[in-house]
Amino acid sequence: MSEPRIAVIVGAGSGLSASVTRAASADGMTPILAARNPEKLNVLEAITGGEARACDASSPDDVAALFDYVTTTHGVPELVVYNPSARVRGPVADLDPDSVRQAIMITAYGGFLVGQAATKAMLPRGSGSILFTGASASVKGYANSSCFAMGKFALRGLAQSMARELAPQGIHVGHFVIDGGIGESDDPDNPSRLHPDHIASQYLNMHRQPRSAWTWEQELRPFVENF
Repeated sequence: MSEPRIAVIVGAGSGLSASVTRAASADGMTPILAARNPEKLNVLEAITGGEARACDASSPDDVAALFDYVTTTHGVPELVVYNPSARVRGPVADLDPDSVRQAIMITAYGGFLVGQAATKAMLPRGSGSILFTGASASVKGYANSSCFAMGKFALRGLAQSMARELAPQGIHVGHFVIDGGIGESDDPDNPSRLHPDHIASQYLNMHRQPRSAWTWEQELRPFVENF
Protein backbone atom coordinates (compact mmCIF):
# COMPACT_ATOMS: atom_id res chain seq x y z
CA MET A 1 0.00 0.00 0.00
CA SER A 2 1.47 3.36 -1.03
CA GLU A 3 2.15 6.05 1.54
CA PRO A 4 -0.39 8.90 1.62
CA ARG A 5 0.78 12.06 -0.14
CA ILE A 6 0.28 15.05 2.14
CA ALA A 7 0.84 18.77 1.56
CA VAL A 8 0.74 21.21 4.48
CA ILE A 9 -0.05 24.80 3.46
CA VAL A 10 0.58 27.22 6.35
CA GLY A 11 -1.06 30.61 6.04
CA ALA A 12 -3.86 29.28 3.86
CA GLY A 13 -6.42 31.67 2.49
CA SER A 14 -7.26 33.26 -0.84
CA GLY A 15 -4.83 34.19 -3.59
CA LEU A 16 -1.49 32.41 -3.77
CA SER A 17 -2.05 29.93 -0.95
CA ALA A 18 -5.37 28.85 -2.50
CA SER A 19 -3.64 28.34 -5.84
CA VAL A 20 -0.90 26.25 -4.19
CA THR A 21 -3.59 24.20 -2.45
CA ARG A 22 -5.39 23.51 -5.71
CA ALA A 23 -2.13 22.62 -7.46
CA ALA A 24 -1.14 20.20 -4.69
CA SER A 25 -4.57 18.57 -4.81
CA ALA A 26 -4.42 18.24 -8.60
CA ASP A 27 -1.05 16.54 -8.21
CA GLY A 28 -2.61 13.90 -5.98
CA MET A 29 -1.76 15.27 -2.54
CA THR A 30 -4.20 15.76 0.32
CA PRO A 31 -3.89 19.39 1.45
CA ILE A 32 -3.85 20.25 5.15
CA LEU A 33 -4.69 23.95 5.40
CA ALA A 34 -3.41 25.82 8.44
CA ALA A 35 -4.75 29.27 9.28
CA ARG A 36 -5.69 31.37 12.28
CA ASN A 37 -9.33 31.27 11.15
CA PRO A 38 -9.92 27.89 9.48
CA GLU A 39 -13.65 28.49 9.06
CA LYS A 40 -12.85 30.83 6.14
CA LEU A 41 -11.47 27.81 4.25
CA ASN A 42 -14.70 25.80 3.95
CA VAL A 43 -15.04 26.31 0.19
CA LEU A 44 -11.36 25.57 -0.48
CA GLU A 45 -11.65 22.40 1.63
CA ALA A 46 -14.61 21.21 -0.40
CA ILE A 47 -12.96 21.97 -3.76
CA THR A 48 -9.65 20.29 -2.98
CA GLY A 49 -10.60 17.52 -0.55
CA GLY A 50 -8.41 19.20 2.01
CA GLU A 51 -8.75 19.69 5.75
CA ALA A 52 -8.44 23.00 7.59
CA ARG A 53 -6.78 23.29 10.99
CA ALA A 54 -6.42 26.25 13.32
CA CYS A 55 -2.82 27.36 13.77
CA ASP A 56 -1.05 30.56 14.77
CA ALA A 57 2.26 30.10 12.96
CA SER A 58 4.09 32.28 15.50
CA SER A 59 3.05 29.99 18.39
CA PRO A 60 5.41 27.06 19.13
CA ASP A 61 2.56 25.13 20.74
CA ASP A 62 0.23 25.64 17.77
CA VAL A 63 2.84 24.57 15.24
CA ALA A 64 3.83 21.52 17.28
CA ALA A 65 0.18 20.51 17.61
CA LEU A 66 -0.39 20.96 13.87
CA PHE A 67 2.48 18.68 12.85
CA ASP A 68 1.69 16.15 15.56
CA TYR A 69 -1.86 15.93 14.19
CA VAL A 70 -0.71 15.68 10.57
CA THR A 71 1.89 12.98 11.16
CA THR A 72 -0.26 10.84 13.46
CA THR A 73 -3.49 11.17 11.47
CA HIS A 74 -2.33 11.42 7.86
CA GLY A 75 1.39 10.70 7.70
CA VAL A 76 4.64 12.56 7.06
CA PRO A 77 4.03 15.45 4.66
CA GLU A 78 5.60 15.34 1.22
CA LEU A 79 5.38 19.11 0.80
CA VAL A 80 5.24 21.97 3.32
CA VAL A 81 4.69 25.56 2.17
CA TYR A 82 5.12 28.58 4.46
CA ASN A 83 3.17 31.57 3.18
CA PRO A 84 2.31 33.93 6.10
CA SER A 85 3.77 37.41 6.38
CA ALA A 86 2.95 40.69 8.07
CA ARG A 87 4.15 44.23 7.65
CA VAL A 88 4.01 47.58 9.39
CA ARG A 89 4.44 50.48 6.96
CA GLY A 90 5.81 53.91 7.72
CA PRO A 91 8.95 55.89 8.56
CA VAL A 92 11.26 53.95 10.87
CA ALA A 93 11.11 56.74 13.46
CA ASP A 94 7.34 56.39 13.72
CA LEU A 95 6.93 52.61 13.91
CA ASP A 96 5.36 51.02 16.97
CA PRO A 97 7.94 48.56 18.39
CA ASP A 98 5.33 46.04 19.55
CA SER A 99 3.67 45.96 16.14
CA VAL A 100 7.06 45.47 14.47
CA ARG A 101 7.91 42.63 16.83
CA GLN A 102 4.62 40.87 16.09
CA ALA A 103 5.08 41.27 12.34
CA ILE A 104 8.56 39.75 12.47
CA MET A 105 7.26 36.92 14.64
CA ILE A 106 4.79 36.02 11.89
CA THR A 107 7.02 36.57 8.87
CA ALA A 108 10.28 35.08 10.15
CA TYR A 109 9.93 33.29 13.50
CA GLY A 110 6.87 31.42 12.27
CA GLY A 111 8.90 30.30 9.27
CA PHE A 112 11.51 28.89 11.63
CA LEU A 113 8.91 27.05 13.71
CA VAL A 114 7.24 25.49 10.67
CA GLY A 115 10.56 24.73 9.00
CA GLN A 116 11.84 23.04 12.16
CA ALA A 117 8.69 20.97 12.63
CA ALA A 118 8.68 19.92 8.98
CA THR A 119 12.34 18.97 9.20
CA LYS A 120 11.80 16.78 12.26
CA ALA A 121 8.99 14.98 10.48
CA MET A 122 10.86 14.48 7.19
CA LEU A 123 14.36 13.59 8.40
CA PRO A 124 13.65 9.94 9.34
CA ARG A 125 12.20 9.35 5.87
CA GLY A 126 14.93 11.33 4.12
CA SER A 127 12.69 13.14 1.64
CA GLY A 128 10.28 16.03 1.27
CA SER A 129 10.16 19.67 0.21
CA ILE A 130 9.90 22.76 2.42
CA LEU A 131 9.13 25.94 0.46
CA PHE A 132 9.06 29.52 1.74
CA THR A 133 7.31 32.51 0.12
CA GLY A 134 9.53 35.57 -0.09
CA ALA A 135 9.18 38.94 -1.78
CA SER A 136 11.17 41.74 -3.39
CA ALA A 137 11.83 42.82 0.19
CA SER A 138 13.75 39.56 0.73
CA VAL A 139 16.67 41.00 -1.21
CA LYS A 140 16.02 44.76 -1.29
CA GLY A 141 14.98 47.11 1.49
CA TYR A 142 12.52 49.83 0.51
CA ALA A 143 11.84 53.18 2.17
CA ASN A 144 9.05 53.03 4.77
CA SER A 145 9.19 49.23 4.68
CA SER A 146 11.94 48.41 7.17
CA CYS A 147 9.74 46.02 9.16
CA PHE A 148 8.83 43.93 6.11
CA ALA A 149 12.45 43.87 4.94
CA MET A 150 13.65 42.61 8.32
CA GLY A 151 11.16 39.76 8.31
CA LYS A 152 11.70 38.75 4.68
CA PHE A 153 15.51 39.04 4.84
CA ALA A 154 15.44 36.75 7.88
CA LEU A 155 13.16 34.24 6.16
CA ARG A 156 15.47 34.12 3.13
CA GLY A 157 18.50 33.55 5.37
CA LEU A 158 16.65 30.74 7.14
CA ALA A 159 15.81 29.08 3.82
CA GLN A 160 19.36 29.35 2.51
CA SER A 161 20.86 27.91 5.69
CA MET A 162 18.30 25.08 5.82
CA ALA A 163 18.89 24.25 2.15
CA ARG A 164 22.63 23.84 2.69
CA GLU A 165 22.11 21.80 5.84
CA LEU A 166 19.30 19.54 4.68
CA ALA A 167 19.94 18.89 0.98
CA PRO A 168 22.57 16.21 1.75
CA GLN A 169 19.94 14.53 3.95
CA GLY A 170 17.39 14.35 1.14
CA ILE A 171 15.19 17.32 2.06
CA HIS A 172 14.68 19.99 -0.60
CA VAL A 173 14.35 23.52 0.83
CA GLY A 174 13.32 26.30 -1.50
CA HIS A 175 12.66 30.04 -1.35
CA PHE A 176 10.68 32.12 -3.86
CA VAL A 177 11.29 35.83 -4.41
CA ILE A 178 7.90 37.08 -5.60
CA ASP A 179 8.99 40.29 -7.32
CA GLY A 180 5.76 42.09 -8.15
CA GLY A 181 2.11 42.27 -7.26
CA ILE A 182 -0.05 39.15 -7.39
CA GLY A 183 -3.13 39.49 -9.58
CA GLU A 184 -6.63 38.23 -8.93
CA SER A 185 -7.42 34.71 -10.08
CA ASP A 186 -10.04 36.00 -12.54
CA ASP A 187 -7.55 38.32 -14.29
CA PRO A 188 -5.02 35.97 -15.92
CA ASP A 189 -4.06 38.35 -18.72
CA ASN A 190 -3.01 41.40 -16.67
CA PRO A 191 0.65 41.72 -17.74
CA SER A 192 1.69 43.81 -14.75
CA ARG A 193 0.86 41.23 -12.09
CA LEU A 194 1.84 37.65 -11.32
CA HIS A 195 -1.04 35.22 -11.69
CA PRO A 196 -1.29 33.08 -8.51
CA ASP A 197 -1.94 29.88 -10.46
CA HIS A 198 1.24 30.44 -12.46
CA ILE A 199 3.25 31.00 -9.28
CA ALA A 200 1.75 27.83 -7.79
CA SER A 201 2.84 25.83 -10.84
CA GLN A 202 6.43 26.91 -10.17
CA TYR A 203 6.15 25.77 -6.55
CA LEU A 204 5.13 22.33 -7.77
CA ASN A 205 7.89 22.37 -10.39
CA MET A 206 10.49 23.03 -7.71
CA HIS A 207 9.00 20.27 -5.57
CA ARG A 208 9.33 17.84 -8.49
CA GLN A 209 12.94 18.73 -9.36
CA PRO A 210 15.21 15.66 -9.54
CA ARG A 211 17.84 15.49 -6.82
CA SER A 212 20.64 15.82 -9.36
CA ALA A 213 19.41 19.32 -10.28
CA TRP A 214 17.98 21.04 -7.21
CA THR A 215 17.77 24.80 -6.83
CA TRP A 216 17.22 26.55 -3.51
CA GLU A 217 15.77 29.81 -4.86
CA GLN A 218 13.72 31.17 -7.75
CA GLU A 219 12.81 34.76 -8.58
CA LEU A 220 9.42 35.19 -10.22
CA ARG A 221 8.19 38.39 -11.83
CA PRO A 222 5.90 39.40 -14.72
CA PHE A 223 7.75 40.11 -17.96
CA VAL A 224 7.04 43.84 -17.70
CA GLU A 225 8.54 44.17 -14.21
CA ASN A 226 11.89 46.00 -13.92
CA PHE A 227 14.69 44.30 -11.98
